[in-house]
Amino acid sequence: MSKKAKTILAVVLLLVVAAAAVLLYLHFSPKGAEGAKTVTVQVVHKNEETKDFVLHTDAETLHEALDEEKLIEGEDRGGFFMVLTVDGETADYNVDGSYWAMLQDGEWMMTGVDDTMIQDGDHYEFVYTPAA
Repeated sequence: MSKKAKTILAVVLLLVVAAAAVLLYLHFSPKGAEGAKTVTVQVVHKNEETKDFVLHTDAETLHEALDEEKLIEGEDRGGFFMVLTVDGETADYNVDGSYWAMLQDGEWMMTGVDDTMIQDGDHYEFVYTPAA
């Protein structure tokens, strides 16, 4: 066998070994664990009691994550989900003018729970807000 043929054979063999190593790594490497995102939700109740909830989730939206934990209840109101109950306490503007203010890192949210995409480390607040 010529020197050129041996070199080509060595390169092909090296490529096959490298491809096998990559395939083995991909097959046996650790997969993303369930609950890959950690999100903190702080609830400020009517009596100003504060509760913190740490959610471990694979959910994409805030609504999905809160629903998994059975932390919220509400209703669909013409294309958006109106949060009425958080951590067992109800605030309904149509009944007594109260509502749940939704904040992210202390800032008013510009999206509802359905449209809020979550990321690992996010922090949200739900603050019971009585009628003015």
